[in-house]
Amino acid sequence: MKFDYDLIVIGGGAAGLTAAGIGANFGAKTMLIESKKLGGDCTWFGCVPSKTLLHVSKMVRTIKEAGKFGHRSIGEIDFASVMKHVRDTRQGVYEEADEPNIYRRMGIEVVFGRSTFTDPHKVRIDGADASREVSARYFIIATGSKPAIPAIRGLSNVPYYTNETIFELSNQPRSMAIIGGGPIGIEMAQAFQNLGTDITIYGRSRRILPKDDEELSDMLLNRLDNEGVRFELGISIDEVAYNGAIKISVEQAGRNKVFKSDALLVATGRKANFKGLNLEAAGINYSASGITVDDRCRTNLRHIYAVGDVTGRYQFSHMSEHMAKVAATNALLKIPMKIDKSHVPWSTYTVPELAHVGATEKHLIEKGISYEVYRFPYSKIDRAITEDATDGLIKVFAKKLNGKILGASIYGRQAGDLISEYALAMRKGITLRHIADTIHPYPTYGLGVRRAADQWYVKNQSEWMSKLVKKVYGYRGNVPDLSDKSRIV
Repeated sequence: MKFDYDLIVIGGGAAGLTAAGIGANFGAKTMLIESKKLGGDCTWFGCVPSKTLLHVSKMVRTIKEAGKFGHRSIGEIDFASVMKHVRDTRQGVYEEADEPNIYRRMGIEVVFGRSTFTDPHKVRIDGADASREVSARYFIIATGSKPAIPAIRGLSNVPYYTNETIFELSNQPRSMAIIGGGPIGIEMAQAFQNLGTDITIYGRSRRILPKDDEELSDMLLNRLDNEGVRFELGISIDEVAYNGAIKISVEQAGRNKVFKSDALLVATGRKANFKGLNLEAAGINYSASGITVDDRCRTNLRHIYAVGDVTGRYQFSHMSEHMAKVAATNALLKIPMKIDKSHVPWSTYTVPELAHVGATEKHLIEKGISYEVYRFPYSKIDRAITEDATDGLIKVFAKKLNGKILGASIYGRQAGDLISEYALAMRKGITLRHIADTIHPYPTYGLGVRRAADQWYVKNQSEWMSKLVKKVYGYRGNVPDLSDKSRIV
């Protein structure tokens, strides 16, 4: 059978752009179909605008905290200008990296419209002006995700924001309620609190960021609490209503409470965006969580792949790009490549940041895997001391005997960058001993990674060996007390 295209990619976000680019580089005749704008969630509603807002809010807080050095006042914040800067920044990123002509110059045919499968090898594209049907030898579905809206009584009758609308704000709310204690909710809480909005976070769980290390997420919660963010955790929201203000009725420990706020942000996660694709016509298997794929990103049909958020497996832009590489390599090169599920890093970009890679301590305990915890506080990192950023902790979970790294969690400045060293180490079998023996520049936050690895030597130092060395060489000092295995040097 002759096909119109070698590869059709549906969805122009992080995953789709990566997949289409790889297809073009391999010489495949490639079409990229997008229903709205290229760039996807990351450029328009996620990473780019949120990190821009966090950066501005961090500068505002830094100036406020400069009072200890004699700075008296920051003055009034022009909220409309802040939000315009956020929108201008994402537009700039779009023009530099996501603009359609960039991909057209690569030989990719970029088409805008909604895609609907008509059979396993064909899709209908419904554009603004016309519809047409095209066929392809291979498909990669990368249609991303959309906000998951909880079933709360009255919510549909209340004006609320999601991550797809919050960056369109021009008038600053005096107060904002945030439903959800995950990364989106926590990041936006700190950003808006720094800018002067009173924030309250409501969550069903009794903790924030439940996928992260509990000790470190609690440290972040305490930090946010000290900054003025209020928390109502372990609650059930019975109803929300609106009468000029948002009214939230909750139940907590058998008691009913009512809270009021000027604005509401719903940040209760995201769900796979695949409705409207008519997957049934192609015979593609899916569930409520997303399109079903194997570790090669292949659906139940050998020529159709799905990547990124639409699979429901990971909701990180970096994993979307990774999955796109896996899918394109398997489809076009026939080289067997699997998703790297063991070394998936993530980070929440608050101040300080909270990052993780590999197994969590909870997972190790549940699986009965033996491990040792190696800890190093930011209060002993000289760079952190010089920058007044000593609120932080590095935790590494590793094998006691050989220092093989099983997972790592970092709470502190630059955590999202530092976690990459652990991700590479785990992927390449680099142990704590190897890291400890590697020269790291001083003074850097990266030196904290080495200092944490040094603790493997500390914990494996034995008193009898030290006494033997002392005796053999005739040394005259005292052997330190090595019984405290939590000591830090």
